[in-house]
Amino acid sequence: MSEPDYHGSIQEELSAELRQRTLQWLLPGSAFLGVLLTLAAEALAWPLRITALGSVLILFPLAMWLLIRWHRVSAWLAVIGYLAIALAAVRWTGSQAAASLFPVPVALAALLLGLRAGALLAVVASLTLMGAGRLLGFPDPLPRLLAAAAIWAVLALVWVGLGCAFQAVAWWHSTYDRMRDLLEEARGQRLELKEAQADLLLANQELARVSERLRAMAEVAEEARRAKEEFVANVSHELRTPLNMIIGFSEMITRAPQVYGADLPPKLLADIDIILSSSRHLASLVDDVLDLSQVDAGRMALRREWASLAEIVDSAAIAVTPLFESKKLWLEVEVPEDLPHLFCDKVRIRQVILNLLSNAGRYTDQGGARLEVRREQDELIISVSDTGPGIAPQDQERIFEPFAQVDSSLRRRHGGTGLGLAISKRFVELHGGRMWFESQPGQGTTFYFSLPVERGRSAHAGGFTRWFSPYHEYEPRTRPSRAPRARLAPRFVVLEPGDTFQRLLSRYYEGAEVVPARSFGEAVREVSRLPAQALIVNDHSIGRLGLERVTDLPYGTPLIQCWLPGREEAAEQLGLVRYLVKPVSREALLDVLDGLGRPIRTVLLVDDEPEALQLYSRILASADRGYRILRALTAQRALTLLRQRQPDVVLLDLIMPGMDGYALLREKSQDPAIASIPVVGVSAQDPARGPIAASSLTIARSGGLHLQDVLSAVEAISELLAPPDRLDRGR
Repeated sequence: MSEPDYHGSIQEELSAELRQRTLQWLLPGSAFLGVLLTLAAEALAWPLRITALGSVLILFPLAMWLLIRWHRVSAWLAVIGYLAIALAAVRWTGSQAAASLFPVPVALAALLLGLRAGALLAVVASLTLMGAGRLLGFPDPLPRLLAAAAIWAVLALVWVGLGCAFQAVAWWHSTYDRMRDLLEEARGQRLELKEAQADLLLANQELARVSERLRAMAEVAEEARRAKEEFVANVSHELRTPLNMIIGFSEMITRAPQVYGADLPPKLLADIDIILSSSRHLASLVDDVLDLSQVDAGRMALRREWASLAEIVDSAAIAVTPLFESKKLWLEVEVPEDLPHLFCDKVRIRQVILNLLSNAGRYTDQGGARLEVRREQDELIISVSDTGPGIAPQDQERIFEPFAQVDSSLRRRHGGTGLGLAISKRFVELHGGRMWFESQPGQGTTFYFSLPVERGRSAHAGGFTRWFSPYHEYEPRTRPSRAPRARLAPRFVVLEPGDTFQRLLSRYYEGAEVVPARSFGEAVREVSRLPAQALIVNDHSIGRLGLERVTDLPYGTPLIQCWLPGREEAAEQLGLVRYLVKPVSREALLDVLDGLGRPIRTVLLVDDEPEALQLYSRILASADRGYRILRALTAQRALTLLRQRQPDVVLLDLIMPGMDGYALLREKSQDPAIASIPVVGVSAQDPARGPIAASSLTIARSGGLHLQDVLSAVEAISELLAPPDRLDRGR
C-alpha cells in the first residue's frame, strides 16, 4: 500500500470511529440535558416553551437512536436537528446566551460529516446570525459577531484537533507496524540464535575432542622432540668416538710416522692423508647435525668466511681421485687463476662439489668427468659433467627430491641414500645461488650451480665499517644521491671469559662484526670508540655489576646480560683443568699438557675403549718427552692407580659404562690425597650445544627505556618466546 492510501485508510477508520463515539456520547448527553432542563422549568415555573425545549432534547435522541444504524442519515439528522434546536432555543428563550449553542451543530457537522460539511454549516450559521439576527432577537450586532466568531473558533479547534489526532494515529500505526516488523525480526533472530547456540554447543563438543587430540599429539610431539635430542646426542657420541680413533691414528701416521719404525710408503701416507681429510670433514658435519638439532629457525646455519674456490675445488678433487683411479676414469679440473674470493661456508661448498664428483664417478663406467669454473657477471658457475648413461626424462623431474634415485630397486648397482643432490641444492640456495642440470640419455649429465660474488667487500677488510673523517668539511647536497646506500654490518661487543658467545654470533649472525672484551672497562671503551648494536655480557660472575654500570655506556646503547656456559665453564664446574671434545687432535692434547704450568712425567689415561688408550699412548709417545703412561679401562681401576701411583695428570673419558667420569671426579674430590691432581676431561658431548642454553636474559639500556620501548620489547619477546599453542595465529 502506498503512503497516501495508507494515511487515507487511517483517516477513514478514525472518522468512522469518531462518528460512532460522538453519537454514542451525544444522544445520552442530550437526553440527560433535556431532563435537567424540564425539571428546572417545572421547579422554577419557567415558561412552557422552556419545558417544550427540554422535551425536544429528550425525544430527539430517542428518534436518533432508532436511525443510528444508518450512519450517514443519522449524522445529517443530528446536525440539522441540533441546528434547529439552537435556533428554537434562541427564539424561544430570547436570551443572547443561547447563541452559544450555534457552535454545537457546526462541531457535530465537522465530526460526523467532515470538515467541509462543518465549514458549510458554519457559513450558513454565520449568515443566518448576521442576516436574521433581528428576527432571532439580536438587534445589537456585537453579540451576533461574537456568536459567529465562536462558531469559527470551535470549527478551527475541531480542525486542529482532528489534524493532530490523524497525525497521532498515523504515527501510532506506523510505529505499530515497525514494532511488529521488529518483533518478527526478533523472533527470527531468536530462532537463529537458538540454532547458533545449538551449533556452538556442537562445535564446542568437537573443539573439546580436537583439543584432547591436540593435547595428546602435543605430548607425542614433545616425546618425539626429547627422543630426537637423545638420539642426536647418542648418535653424535657414537660418531665422535670412532672419528676420534680415525683422526687420531691418521694424524699419528702422517705427522709422526717414525713411531711405527720402518719408513711408510709415500702412497700409503697420501691415502691416509685423504682419510684424515675426509674424517675431519665428517667431524665438522657431526657438529652441524648437533647445531641443526638445537636451532629451529627455518634455515641451516652457515659458517661463512672468505675462502678461495680454487682451494675448495682442489680439496674435493683430491678426495675423489682414488674413486676415479679405481674405475680407470679420467678427471679434469679447470679453474681460472683470477677468480675472486667467495664469502661462503667452505665445508658446505666442498660437500656440494664432492657430492657431484662422487656421483659422476659412481655412475660413469667409461670415460670420465670434467669440473669447470667460470665467471658470469656477478656469479661463479661451477659445472660437473660426466660421460655416464644420463638421466631418463621421466626421472628428471624428481632428481632433486629427497630419497629420489634413478634406480630405486634393491639390487641397484650404485649405492647411496638419495639425499646428496637434495641437500646440495639446499646448501647452494642458502648461499643465494641455484642448481640445475642438463642430461640426455646415453650422452652424460652436467650439473650446474651458481654462487654470487659479493661486491663491496674484501677478504682482507678489517672491522672498521663505520669510519668517517673529522676533517671533512660539510657541503650540503644539491641533488639526491644516486649511489646505492651502504649496508653497515651489525657490530657487537661481547664480554665473556671464553669465546662461546663469540663463536655463536659469528656462526648464526651472518655478516656481524664481533669484538671481544675481557673486562667491563675495556667493553665500555670499545663501545665508546665505535657505535655498537649492543654490549653482550656472557659472564655470571659480573652479576648486578653490569646493570649498575649501564650508565657508563654511550646513551642509548643496549646491554644484554645472559649466561651461556662453554667448555671453560663446564671444566670449572666439574673441577677440570680443561674440557676437550672428541675428536681430540694431537696438537690439542699436547698443548693441554704444555699449558698445565708444571712438569709432567706420569700421565694416567682413563677410557673404556682400548683403541682410545692406544691412540693417546701413541700421541704421547710421539712427543719424545719421556712420558710414563698408565692405562685404566674402568673408573674403579683409575681410582686405584690414582691412590697408588699419584700421576701428574689424568686424561679422563667422562662417558663410561658403570662408574662414569663424573662419579670418579666426585670420589677424587672427597679424597684429600688425590684431590689436587689435575684432570683433563674428554667427551663426545659439547657442553655449549645442550638442549637448554640459558635460563634468563636481562636487557638494559643506557639512558633508560621509554614506555613505547618497553611495550615493543614485551611484544617482540613474548611473540618470540611464548609457546606456539598460546599464540593466536589467526590474526
